[in-house]
Amino acid sequence: MNTALVHLNRNRRPYVFLALMGFVVGSVVVGLREKAAAELKAPQTNDHFVALAVAKKMETEHLTRHPLDAEISKRTFKAFLKSLDPMKLYLTADDFAQFEPQQNTLADRIRKGDIAFAHTVFQTLLKRIDERMKLVDKLLAEDNKIDLTTDDEIVTDPDKTVYAKAPDELNDKWLKRIKYDLLLQEIEKTPEKEVRGKLTRRYHSFAKRMHQISNDDLLEMYLTAMTTAFDPHTSYMSASTLENFNILMKAELDGIGASLQFDDGNTIVNELIDGGAAFIDGRLKPKDRVIGVGQGESGEIADVVDMSLNDVVKLIRGKRGTIVRLKIVPVGQVEPKTYNITRSKIELKNSEARGEILEDGKKANGQPYRFGFIDIPGFYMDMNGARAGVPEFKSVTRDVRKILNEFNDKHLDAVIVDLRRNGGGALNEAISLTGLFIDTGPVVQVKDSTAHTQHYDDLDSGVAWAGPLVVLQSKFSASASEIFAGAIQDYRRGLVVGDHSSHGKGTVQSMIDVGESLLQVQHAPSLGALKITIQQFYRPDGDSTQRRGVVSDVELPSISTHLPVGEGDLDFALPFDHVDPVRYTPVDMVDPGLVKQLQQLSTARVNESEDFKKLQVNINRYEKQKDRKIVDLNHDKFMAERKDLNADKEEEKEYEQLNDSKRPVVKRDYYINEVLAITADYLKLSKVKALTAN
Repeated sequence: MNTALVHLNRNRRPYVFLALMGFVVGSVVVGLREKAAAELKAPQTNDHFVALAVAKKMETEHLTRHPLDAEISKRTFKAFLKSLDPMKLYLTADDFAQFEPQQNTLADRIRKGDIAFAHTVFQTLLKRIDERMKLVDKLLAEDNKIDLTTDDEIVTDPDKTVYAKAPDELNDKWLKRIKYDLLLQEIEKTPEKEVRGKLTRRYHSFAKRMHQISNDDLLEMYLTAMTTAFDPHTSYMSASTLENFNILMKAELDGIGASLQFDDGNTIVNELIDGGAAFIDGRLKPKDRVIGVGQGESGEIADVVDMSLNDVVKLIRGKRGTIVRLKIVPVGQVEPKTYNITRSKIELKNSEARGEILEDGKKANGQPYRFGFIDIPGFYMDMNGARAGVPEFKSVTRDVRKILNEFNDKHLDAVIVDLRRNGGGALNEAISLTGLFIDTGPVVQVKDSTAHTQHYDDLDSGVAWAGPLVVLQSKFSASASEIFAGAIQDYRRGLVVGDHSSHGKGTVQSMIDVGESLLQVQHAPSLGALKITIQQFYRPDGDSTQRRGVVSDVELPSISTHLPVGEGDLDFALPFDHVDPVRYTPVDMVDPGLVKQLQQLSTARVNESEDFKKLQVNINRYEKQKDRKIVDLNHDKFMAERKDLNADKEEEKEYEQLNDSKRPVVKRDYYINEVLAITADYLKLSKVKALTAN
């Protein structure tokens, strides 16, 4: 993989990755530890060469061409320490004073392949973690009374916290942290007799996981601290992270088809993927606890209690047709059982585009409107399969075309494309998917570090869906989904509905295989990959989506509009930009007057809706809570503030819904009903003429 794949003329489509870090890659597992914590004392030989390669590419390939100077060093220093100890609970002011003199030289040292600073900091952190566990045990001892009636406060903003200068300050920081966690446990209705034990296990489990950090993990964290100093979407992926990234892009893997979660040192079965090996086997159940994993019919079963979730996943995953042995404590039982399960190909169906037909409202003839609803969670593509010329390689465009063909056979009135949880994906898939709805013409423009701008076009004449189109988006809709929505809006091909605007990620990333880059040969040993920002993209009208996003034609109230998850909320996000528009021919299926009318009709309904009224109350409460950087630790005040709404829980709920693998294609609730009403209004009020279909 290298950047040559993106430097094509506008009649070719670039294989470039556009996924939004944190929404898609944020769920990627790291992989099995290659080194025990005891061996994590100094950089390994490969680390030197990986650092050299990454530093060189950052200076020569990144969009900004920012030098590896003192500014990048300071950003790296801050980001790395924040990633390890964000609330400053473990490291002290003295530790910081020891590290601080090196903050101006880190980038230059990485340029020379020197990552010793990362190991120095991490070894210090491990020592401090072990020390803090003694303090935790003392504070959480059953005979230690913790007073929750005093008017203590805790700072919850990592940027506002400070390192403790003395033992009494450190003790006070931890006492406040424990008070905060005790109050949260009460909100979660954890039985009082279990609370202290649960928190003790949680803190110690974290300590054990930190001791399991591998050399590859540390290298990934440190180099990513440096790369994200350039922009938030450039990162170094270790070999195991890269493997999992490829799984996400292919929407398939080999394994047993079980989703796992980590809970205070235990690996818990969260859910089973329909049709997967574990689902078909039938013995493994949600809430079962995994305590051991063995390979083959007779391989020794390794104890996985307190093992990081990433390691457990790596042990369970394997080549299809092979056997994995799971030692399980079934939910509600105490005696363990061992299950032999044969691994198989697992298709992540809920990561694929899916369609459903909905009926709502009434047409002039008394019949209900029939809408085709398509959920597209990502712009996925099997990049390796595409490069190798594999017939029918995995592609979101191919899947959506099949759905649209089925819709055409059923004579629907309109199609709604849901991008609310779509964090991006492959650029060429955004182009080709747009081509299913427009005839031909430019879809996106890109500008590189030399200010050279070129446009990429849909060259396939005809459309797969010629009728009215609505695009549903949220603040989580990012990157490739913004290219699609922006082009649909510029061509006036369809109506964009949802949050005030999309995420605002307007940059293009390319994948550089570090091993191939170093050795200059194909099929080099895997040393991970650099996902690097090389271009900024622009809509056909010349506007970037960077920071600004795609502004909805018809806005609906939602909590997600107010979440701090936009591009502008990220450190070192690049600024908005504009280039000259390219020539394109709008189809005039949407016009400003119609948009204004639709918004007015929707607003009137929303104002009368009891559900939207309740939502607005929650939005107002959330806005009030989320901006608070200090939280009361007085029991009564804490509970009063969270009686009606917990801002942290609201954010957590949004993320859970976003990543719910059991999510239906569409959930008929008051929000979707309003989307359908807007679509029906669109059909009634517009004089839409269908395009020419294939």
